[in-house]
Amino acid sequence: MALVKFSSVGLRYGTGSEVLHDVNFELEAGTFHFLTGPSGAGKTSLMKLLYLGQKPTRGIISMFSNDMSTMPRKKTPEIRRQIGVVFQDFRLLNHLSAFDNIALPLRVSNIPEADIKKNVTELLRWVGLGDKTDSRPPTLSGGEQQRVAIARAIINRPKLLLADEPTGNIDSDIGIKLLSLFEELNRHGTTVLIATHDEDIVRHFPHPQMRLEEGTFLSTSPKTRSEAA
Repeated sequence: MALVKFSSVGLRYGTGSEVLHDVNFELEAGTFHFLTGPSGAGKTSLMKLLYLGQKPTRGIISMFSNDMSTMPRKKTPEIRRQIGVVFQDFRLLNHLSAFDNIALPLRVSNIPEADIKKNVTELLRWVGLGDKTDSRPPTLSGGEQQRVAIARAIINRPKLLLADEPTGNIDSDIGIKLLSLFEELNRHGTTVLIATHDEDIVRHFPHPQMRLEEGTFLSTSPKTRSEAA
């Protein structure tokens, strides 16, 4: 079943030329893909459409069996709760500790505090930040902030995980560890799409790629989970 489907999707900002043209693809539930391509290819713009941060100029986007152009606006928060996003610029709340930043999605979902403490503490330890529980983002390095952002995106086990250059500010060993965590989520059913320039990561994890250049897909290799295994 297609979790996400783009049909003839185009995107332009203001009156400029299109940054995405006639984008067509499907993401099957439970798959893991890399989104690759040079800087300026449109990867971040495509991610914005996927996490509902931008509406397409034309075409149809379907997510979780909903046509996004006709879906009632009041249903948008429900859709967003099923999507975990790792942004390039982290988007952490500077007045909150690392723990509280990661806990936000759980608190919005009214998870009991005892469960929040257990799950967040375990995840902080897993991403190598067990000693940074009470630290606020301005006191953390770029790589540490990146790991907090990743932990926040995956703490709620979303149905769809989107990551825009998730290994850009961390060393290769931590990058491989975090990609292994993404794979573990994928094995439990989360659909994963990672936009990256990191060729080493792509080589290390042999998942199918979707390649963008100048706003157009040059190639896609969408596979079902069983085909990718």
